[in-house]
Amino acid sequence: MKNLDSRRTFIKKLSTGVGVAAFAPFLSSFFIPNVQKKLGIALVGLGGYSRGQLAPALLETQNCYLAGIVTGTPSKIPDWQARYNIPDKNCYNYENFDTIASNPDIDIVYVVLPPSMHKEYTIRAAKAGKHVICEKPMAISVEECEEMIAACKKAKRMLSIGYRLHFEPHNQEMMRLGQQQIYGKPQHIDSFNGFRYGGDPNAWRLKKAYGGGPLMDMGVYSIQGMRYTTGQEPLYVTAKEEKSGNPLFSEVEETINWEFEFPGGLKATGATSFTKSGGYLKVQAEKGVFELQPAFSYRGIKGKTPAGEMNFPSVYQQALQMDDFAQCVLQNKPSRVPGEMGLKDIKVVEAIFRSVKSGKREKV
Repeated sequence: MKNLDSRRTFIKKLSTGVGVAAFAPFLSSFFIPNVQKKLGIALVGLGGYSRGQLAPALLETQNCYLAGIVTGTPSKIPDWQARYNIPDKNCYNYENFDTIASNPDIDIVYVVLPPSMHKEYTIRAAKAGKHVICEKPMAISVEECEEMIAACKKAKRMLSIGYRLHFEPHNQEMMRLGQQQIYGKPQHIDSFNGFRYGGDPNAWRLKKAYGGGPLMDMGVYSIQGMRYTTGQEPLYVTAKEEKSGNPLFSEVEETINWEFEFPGGLKATGATSFTKSGGYLKVQAEKGVFELQPAFSYRGIKGKTPAGEMNFPSVYQQALQMDDFAQCVLQNKPSRVPGEMGLKDIKVVEAIFRSVKSGKREKV
């Protein structure tokens, strides 16, 4: 096709500095320059994501390393110290966290707590003079997101959100195909992300006050996918909740379906659930379909286009994400996944909840 850039041409354009209308340049994370100083990251919260993903990723990073931990469970500390060679002076609890301000080993604080705690620890970290990565979803309200952004700006510290898929090549390709309209204008988008919850019935994911529920936990990925594929913000949403009566989901939604209306008349249907498993992002464009399935997982992402299968390597998403932010700090350049991006997603989430409650079409 005449308007279809080859992958080789696209990467060549990136290497010569030609701009691309995507949120992030394709595979730019592979071209991180050598730097003399590795920045120290402290993980706040040592749950499953820190233990299973972030800490191992920090063994693979070029620009940063695991320098400290913050936990409310003292019994976890010895094992983490042994695994990652963390000295006593870099181990904190939630009460003495603010003393991290005087620790030169810690440059970045990564907040990996339930969403209801994101605002407090992001603001405390910024006041302590540390740059911040906050895990998604950014917070439990638009107001909290705005407070976090303002606090980091006041402290002159950078704030980034843990949107790892902006560093994953299949999702980057979806950005390119959609935003550059390689197969013509997108005509419809469909996405789902969810899983069958079978964990602790007392976990924060099932508590509304903690920011639980599938929309905050999983649906944000589909919202993101729709936004970065189009490069646009939804204008209106119509949403509906499904409940089976399972007492496990008495405080949070079980399944939510929504339809977005984008500028120009484009519509996108999405869903998220704690009782259905899967994750895909599918775009019907004028000249064919391009899609990812699975779309949002840590590994094993696969994609198809009218030209055939996507052929990209599997990457360590979290390592690239953290390396990129460290590079931003070192070079004083903006993050591709800043706090403002997290704020936009929570605006959409709030509009979905308003529509579920009102039963009507709501403005985002």
